Amino acid sequence: MRDLVVGFGYLMKGQRWVAGRGRWLRIGLLPGLITLVLYVAAVIGLAYGADDVVDWATPFADTWASPWLGLFRGALVVLLFALALFLAVITFTAVTLLIGQPFYESLSEAVDREEGGEVPESGVPFWRDLFVSARDSLRILVRVTFYSVVLFALGFIPVVGQTVVPVIGFCVSGFFLTEELTAVALQRREMRLKERLALLHGHRMMSLGFGVPLTLAFLIPVVAIFLMPGAVAGATLMARELTPPDTADEDAVEADAAESETDAVGSGSETV
Repeated sequence: MRDLVVGFGYLMKGQRWVAGRGRWLRIGLLPGLITLVLYVAAVIGLAYGADDVVDWATPFADTWASPWLGLFRGALVVLLFALALFLAVITFTAVTLLIGQPFYESLSEAVDREEGGEVPESGVPFWRDLFVSARDSLRILVRVTFYSVVLFALGFIPVVGQTVVPVIGFCVSGFFLTEELTAVALQRREMRLKERLALLHGHRMMSLGFGVPLTLAFLIPVVAIFLMPGAVAGATLMARELTPPDTADEDAVEADAAESETDAVGSGSETV
């Protein structure tokens, strides 16, 4: 339970970090605004074309008598919109991170730089970095979709489906949301998707404490826009905690410095 609180604490620290730095807050808002405009345009396009899509997909119902034809196709239009909204919710973060790759990379590096210590860099071209991010986001989306289908089926179980299953669903979404956000910092630390998932599995409660509250807030896309910059900053702070610097290397550097100092003292004594 302590890790659960710690994870939520990193989320709050990230929000405070960008709140106190207006420049980075403005920069971090841009990708979310762009994504929202694209999604709104897509929903408007669907509103204009949903009837035509349903008519095209159900030619077998053309001969049905009224009112069954209208009820059937009307229900399909509602389901189509429900599916579109579901996809919008589960893909909004991934698309925003993809569009905002250079923005969030800079924000994450700024957090690392201000917090002190080494500032890792990916060392790969931007387009290569973008390709890796898109590929990993697609893999995460496949996993989320699989779990969503399973949990949807379990939702028909009486009582359990209306109580336990939704809680599990939010936990699954929160965990993968944490993975997507920490990936900005962990990719610069040369960690692949499999390694990142293993790392977060080892700190599952911390990941849930960070991701579940954010998932609940992200159900409203407009809220997601304003929370995203702080979420990236908080995820970077958490990534720093989960991947501390290699103390062995630091000890080796200190030992070399001590040895050099000893040699210098010895040389001075011989000269005297």
